[in-house]
Amino acid sequence: MAGESDRGVEYRPLVLDPQHPGDARVLAELRARSDIEFDDLRDLLDHEFADLTDPPERVEGQESDRWVYYPWRRRVLGLPGPQTLRAIRLDRNRNKLTRDEQQRLREMSIGVVGQSVGHAVAYTIALEGICGSLRLADFDVLELSNLNRVPAGLFDIGTNKAVVTARRIAELDPYLPVEVYRAGVDEDSVDQFLSGLSVVVEECDSLDIKLVVREAARKHRIPVVMETSDRGLLDVERYDLEPERLPFHGLLGGVVASDLRGLSTRDKAPYVVALMGPTELSSRMAASMVEVGETLSSWPQLAGDVMLGGASVTTAIRRIGLGQKLPSGRTRVDLECSLDGLAEPTPIDDLDWDDADHEEPTSADPVQRILACAQRAPSGGNVQPWTLHADGDEIRIDLDRSATTAMDIGYRGSAVALGAALYNARVAAAAHGVLGVCELVESDDPASAPISAVLRRSGKPADAPAADYPLTLTRETNRRLGDGSPIPAAVLADLTGAAAAEGATLRALTDRDGIDNAARLLAESDRIRYLTPLLHEQLFAELRWAGDDLDIGIDARTLELAPDEQAAMQIGRRADVMAQLHSWSAGSALGDYARDRVRSSSAVVAVTFTEPPGTDERSLAGYVRAGGAVQRVWIQAQRSGLAVQPMSPVFLYSRRHRDSNAISPAYTDTLASLQGCFLDLLGVPEHETMALVLRLSYAAAAGVRSRRRQVPGADTRS
Repeated sequence: MAGESDRGVEYRPLVLDPQHPGDARVLAELRARSDIEFDDLRDLLDHEFADLTDPPERVEGQESDRWVYYPWRRRVLGLPGPQTLRAIRLDRNRNKLTRDEQQRLREMSIGVVGQSVGHAVAYTIALEGICGSLRLADFDVLELSNLNRVPAGLFDIGTNKAVVTARRIAELDPYLPVEVYRAGVDEDSVDQFLSGLSVVVEECDSLDIKLVVREAARKHRIPVVMETSDRGLLDVERYDLEPERLPFHGLLGGVVASDLRGLSTRDKAPYVVALMGPTELSSRMAASMVEVGETLSSWPQLAGDVMLGGASVTTAIRRIGLGQKLPSGRTRVDLECSLDGLAEPTPIDDLDWDDADHEEPTSADPVQRILACAQRAPSGGNVQPWTLHADGDEIRIDLDRSATTAMDIGYRGSAVALGAALYNARVAAAAHGVLGVCELVESDDPASAPISAVLRRSGKPADAPAADYPLTLTRETNRRLGDGSPIPAAVLADLTGAAAAEGATLRALTDRDGIDNAARLLAESDRIRYLTPLLHEQLFAELRWAGDDLDIGIDARTLELAPDEQAAMQIGRRADVMAQLHSWSAGSALGDYARDRVRSSSAVVAVTFTEPPGTDERSLAGYVRAGGAVQRVWIQAQRSGLAVQPMSPVFLYSRRHRDSNAISPAYTDTLASLQGCFLDLLGVPEHETMALVLRLSYAAAAGVRSRRRQVPGADTRS
């Protein structure tokens, strides 16, 4: 049986090139006919292409435009070329299917035998654009009783079912090659039908033809997919991988096609039951089979089940075409069963949970007050990477190795936090008149703290402004959007002086272009943080939600999220989504939170320090001292009415290429480039090292402040 005959005009549109003399003559003849309607869609589609987000390169010009004549419609459409048409039509597939995946799938040629369920399958395949050609087979004509499940119309009654499907696909994509086998498939034509196919979908009613198709598919090593329209049974037979596999998974034993030929509907029932499983049939289907030949002419099918079958078969074919996991076997996409499992949805985390004011009694003991003040210092992720001890004349702050994260390279970030805690302790001790000598102690012993700060209540007093003490108690991180107002020169001078008082330098960006460039770089750093699995895991491990222990970590309410940002955060928590974005080299929106806040700032500043020549790279003393400068700058900024938010770019504590590689192997070079651009933007010379980056803005007061771990006898709100 030949595939496409001279009657192909019944279902294939005529694609006409106006530059071709023969086609031009046909167009002229069509224009001369009063019963033919012309409709030029090219301008409309050109505008639609121009409106695409991230469109592909348009490689077709006007020379690729075509006029497409649909004889059964008596209409001619002016259309752009095939690549442009498909780029527009399939744009909304992205990124459930990427353009590269779409291109791979267009290499497939798919055959569909039987055009009831098969119509839904073939049309869904064409809708998704996941094949390069289709081959359809059905010997039957459409009857009114078919219109309970076949998406055709009254005008199609009496037309071959495969032709009906082909016409509908042609009106969707006139460039998609479609062949029609009007006589269906039999033992004589099955090899020709299967020749060159990537997958065959079998949806015919004849049991003998079902076996004929499978036996030929085994020989040609072509996978077979079938859907039964009862409880969503999807059947996959991977003859491409298992050519010796028995048809129907061996459920019919040694039955051959000739044993099933010519059976009445009633005689087919035992085989249908064997294939579908007597205990797996829906109760209505099983009961209906008892009535076949009595009160029913055949077994029933519902349009919803047929459409579901089109979706499940198409999904299976996508997997085959993309080389994804799809073994031989069966599964059920049972909507009735799923509806039995309806349940109330789980609400997303509420950022407005009820939280009574959390205040601890304040101790009258100066030592306890010093410890409580030290505990209020800022730290990355509010992990409070220190332990506090008071013993006799000595207050000791030890760096806690267990509180580190991947971004805390060599405990550098922890050391900055420890320095801020030391500054608080010094200020509190000065305010209570017990400030003595202060020293830093470093250790190479893995069992000891890498660095400790020892503050004594005797000896020559360390310098500390007692006037900062009340401000250490109200210091807060403020992540609200700013209004972008400029910072007066006198205020910037005071901030620079605060850093210098602790032996550090303040590098500031205050011009709008510089702030916008910083926003771009910090946003890209945040994107990398989200897309690096370990960093992503640790980022969300820092956040605290309703019902969590709020004495450590970042209270999610302090993020000051707008409703759209709350929604984005819920998606951003999912590691599987981040892995998908990484595979696409996408996810620029992951940096929106940082980008928007930095752009709203009045300044972006970095506190830097210079280490003496010959300092061991492993030394943390410089970072500790700079941590004191960070805290002093922060307090001075709040004294001046500025909101302060620390920014933690992934590259902040990276000093060597190997550091970036250890943090995020997939983005090592990108991080190095970002760091270089950021340092250049701020004008940080090579001999200076960044301790922390702060964004400064004029903004409303923070709504919530994160807590601290309790120090016995002290107030822990901060």
